[in-house]
Amino acid sequence: MIFWVAAIFTLVMASLPHPPRLPGDPSDKVQHVIAFTTLGLLVALAYPRIRLLALLLGLCLFGAAIEGIQAIPALNRDSSALDWLADTVAAAVALVLARRLWPLD
Repeated sequence: MIFWVAAIFTLVMASLPHPPRLPGDPSDKVQHVIAFTTLGLLVALAYPRIRLLALLLGLCLFGAAIEGIQAIPALNRDSSALDWLADTVAAAVALVLARRLWPLD
């Protein structure tokens, strides 16, 4: 359940035309890395029996969907393939780290 709450929160924040500023004013890429590292860790804990590749694919598609939403001109957001790449790399690292820290056996 925590994973889904975090995923919805991520989607809402990424879809707002004027999201709130975060403490320290981290760059857009840092925000993407934080979000998808968190989602990667949470999804690995929520679904420990699902293969890492399947979880990564789901998070990759979620990141691509966010970039698609951010391409809507009315939202006044920037869509970027580099943001999607940051999402994918962060998710992959988090998933592998989670499985090493919390193995199934």
